[in-house]
Amino acid sequence: MAGIDLDVGHGEFFSLLGPSGSGKTTTLRLIAGFEEPTAGSVELAGQDVTGLAPYERDVHTVFQDYALFPHMTVEQNVGYALKVRKVPRAERAERVRAALASVRLEGHGRRRPAQLSGGQRQRVALARALVDRPAVLLLDEPLAALDLQLRGRMQAELKELQREVGITFVFVTHDQGEALSMSDRVAVFNAGRIEQVGTPAEVYEKPATAFVAGFVGVSNLLTGEPARRVTGAPGPYSIRPERITLSAPSAEREAAGEHRAGGTVADVVYLGHAVRVLVDLDAGGRLTVLRHAGEPATEAAPGARVLLRWPAAHAVPLPADPGEPGTDPDPGAPATVPAPARGPH
Repeated sequence: MAGIDLDVGHGEFFSLLGPSGSGKTTTLRLIAGFEEPTAGSVELAGQDVTGLAPYERDVHTVFQDYALFPHMTVEQNVGYALKVRKVPRAERAERVRAALASVRLEGHGRRRPAQLSGGQRQRVALARALVDRPAVLLLDEPLAALDLQLRGRMQAELKELQREVGITFVFVTHDQGEALSMSDRVAVFNAGRIEQVGTPAEVYEKPATAFVAGFVGVSNLLTGEPARRVTGAPGPYSIRPERITLSAPSAEREAAGEHRAGGTVADVVYLGHAVRVLVDLDAGGRLTVLRHAGEPATEAAPGARVLLRWPAAHAVPLPADPGEPGTDPDPGAPATVPAPARGPH
């Protein structure tokens, strides 16, 4: 990994987002104490914990496979760490009861993991991590093994739980939609460095690099001569497909603050909730347009002539990149991330 400088605010739901091998899980393991940094330090609430073992840090980790003991009941799984620490039986029972209530698993304490659904096992793992009310909860892709429908429900439940308990969550995921819908802020990782940190809206609407524009959602990259002919400048620009209006060719003059480009429809892809239209521009290059499924689509047949229009403000300028979109010209350079307004964990 390249050097990174990352601050997470108290009580934040903070996501580490990136493709496999980008460094997000390594960062999580550094926070947890499972890995030791070759340089720099890890601080928790202002205290340097770099030299402390995992069990000496006020953090807990929820792994992707949940790591529940199959021979123990739910209550025994949740209370195991308290038993090891010789917490008195009465206090242990009350804390286990409260932890199970916080994840809405009252009445499930006598069951074993094999008797639970995937979503319930995930909540048991959360309860086990929350029973001590750590300062920071680390979650390593805990929803990855769930089916799509259950995953959507658990995303909402996890965010609601985080608000209720007020604990800092650091959440690793490679799912862009998951990060955008759940997080207060997101750090986008690529090739061992951080490309951008910001709120979901900032990362999506104002990507800092071509990699962020292409990885977080779907984006058009307009560059070179096509960009110059359409916008008057070589770019590169990021334009989100849903920001583009598609219509039949028009003789109307270009409105102030608007870009327009003529082209020919290359393909139309039906997505159920939306229609994706690929348009080859007269200026060169291809743009993707995302239309709501309820919009008229008669002019979007392959081979049709169309006019694309979008507000100039939605053509987000990106830094020039000598390589391909998303490549890192200097993988050894550190990524500096500004600290949030809230106190760091």
